[in-house]
Amino acid sequence: MFSRILFACLFLALCRAGSSLSCRWMDHKFRQHSENSLELVDRMANNSTNSTEDAEVKDTVAFPHDLYKQASKASAEDKLAFTVQVLDEMAALFEEDHSSVASWEENTVEDFVNVVTQQADGLRSCLGSHGQKKKNTKLNMYFKRLSRHILKKMSHSAEAWELISSEIKTHLMRVDQLVSSLLTTN
Repeated sequence: MFSRILFACLFLALCRAGSSLSCRWMDHKFRQHSENSLELVDRMANNSTNSTEDAEVKDTVAFPHDLYKQASKASAEDKLAFTVQVLDEMAALFEEDHSSVASWEENTVEDFVNVVTQQADGLRSCLGSHGQKKKNTKLNMYFKRLSRHILKKMSHSAEAWELISSEIKTHLMRVDQLVSSLLTTN
């Protein structure tokens, strides 16, 4: 009797652990969407003024390296949930007023938001019923600081958006690393 219960628990644990890692969307589409989002951010950066060197502004919103370190040590589900939150926060940030960046084509920004949203939705589908994780408050506050201390303080200027796009590119590369770590363990 005990061995049957142990076997059942082991079977359920293996199924649960493998379920997020064997997601077809993650295996087949994430890399493509990741490359597209990086290309779109690069396209926006190449069309910007490239004049911002305000170290004081950058220091007010330091990149959250510690949150990524924690996420890299987390379970597969937690890594995916963290990545989904980062992508959702990025998409929300780019919904803000970017009209002052005359060199950005509206279609490029819309395409970027769509690709990032598709990435988040695809990874969310990999989480299934386990995807209802609590949001990371520190990550949420970081993105609020980007909005308040860079975009709003700098009146949504082209320089502010240049700083934001640089930060977003770093996030895209880091979430790609997080998800790739799941693919290589598969």
